[in-house]
Amino acid sequence: MASEYRAGLKDGLAIGVGYFSVSFTFGILAVNGGLSALTAGLISLTNLTSAGQFAGLTVILAHGSLFELALTQLVINLRYALMSLSLSQRLGPAFTTRRRMVVAFANTDEIFAVAMGRSAALTPAYMYGLATLPILGWTGGTLTGAVASGVLSAAVRSALGVALYSMFIAIIVPPMRGLKSVRYVVAAAVAVSCVLAWSPLSRFISSGFAIIVSTLAAAGVGAWLFPLRLQSGGPAPQSESEVSAL
Repeated sequence: MASEYRAGLKDGLAIGVGYFSVSFTFGILAVNGGLSALTAGLISLTNLTSAGQFAGLTVILAHGSLFELALTQLVINLRYALMSLSLSQRLGPAFTTRRRMVVAFANTDEIFAVAMGRSAALTPAYMYGLATLPILGWTGGTLTGAVASGVLSAAVRSALGVALYSMFIAIIVPPMRGLKSVRYVVAAAVAVSCVLAWSPLSRFISSGFAIIVSTLAAAGVGAWLFPLRLQSGGPAPQSESEVSAL
């Protein structure tokens, strides 16, 4: 059991380091928006979702309702339900219901990818070890950023705030270069966001619901224009560019 836990720690080290740097920015943005360092740390400790937390923070700072916040999290984090269903197929009888709940709580994109890529059997000790450093990195980075925002100058805090948008750009641009479908989805999201922000509709739709509407509209455009045609071997890419990108 100890060796399995150490193996999980080793595989989760890089994830934890990466999470620390991203959550550092989240901590700064949360404190700059008026939240306390403790509140920011508790958000990261109990959520462990980068995109969901940044979107949720936007709703919180815009004084959105709890319903808007919950619906935003549901839309953005729905993928975790699908990943958990897939991961559960590799969990043996040693995973009791309580242990499965722990694994589900710590299931992120990176942890899921590492766990599914492991050739050896998944054990509870390995999964606990795999999740330990990412949880500590994400929470520790948030607390460090929140505390550091109090000693950094206003100019530095403002500059670090741009890191959030840089992160999203870094996530979006690479797939946009290889996938036409992603370019259409991003364009649809931008168009809907602009309409909601600059038209009279902005008086009736809050920023929280604007995020939800933009997300659903862009996803709908992608599903309509680029549906996946299922074959016996699984979903088939729709274009030559998608094949090369995969």
